[in-house]
Amino acid sequence: MFENNVIGDNLPNISKIPFKKIHKNYFKVILLNLTLVFSIFLGAVIFINYKKLNKVIPNYTYLLYLGLGVFFLLLLGYFYIGFSRRKYALREKDVSYKSGVLIKSLTTVPFNRIQHIEIDEGFFSRAFKLAAVNIFTAGAAGKDLSIKGISRTEALKIKAFITDKINE
Repeated sequence: MFENNVIGDNLPNISKIPFKKIHKNYFKVILLNLTLVFSIFLGAVIFINYKKLNKVIPNYTYLLYLGLGVFFLLLLGYFYIGFSRRKYALREKDVSYKSGVLIKSLTTVPFNRIQHIEIDEGFFSRAFKLAAVNIFTAGAAGKDLSIKGISRTEALKIKAFITDKINE
C-alpha cells in the first residue's frame, strides 16, 4: 500500500553548505559587458542629439545625458551586489548555485537528473581565462543551471567530476 509519511524536522539544512564564490575577475567581465552596452546607448543618444534632438528641446538635452549616467551607475551597483552573491557548491550527489539581489534564488540539481554538461567561454571571459558550466536536465527547454565566472580549469574539473558521478 502507498504511504506518504510526514518528514517533520529532519529536513537537511542547506544554509550550512559551504558555498564557493565565483572568480573575482568575473566582475571585470561584467563591467566590460556593461560598459560596451552603455557605450552603444551613449553613441545612439549622441547621434540622435546631433541630428534632431538639439533642435527640438535644446535646453534639456543635458538631462538625457545625466539620466543615462545615473542609470549606468545604478546598474553598476546592482551588478556589483549581484556579483558578490553568486556562489556555488559541489556536493557528493548534487550541485547547487545561489544568486540574486532583489529576488534570491537557490538551484540544486541532483547528478542523476543531469543529461549533459557544456562549458562556454564568452569573448571577454576568454581573455580572463574564465568559463561557464551549463548543466542540462531531461525535459527542460534550456539549461537548468549555469555557473558563470569560474576559472577554465575549475570548469573542466567540475565537468569531469559530474561526468564521473553520472557514469557510476
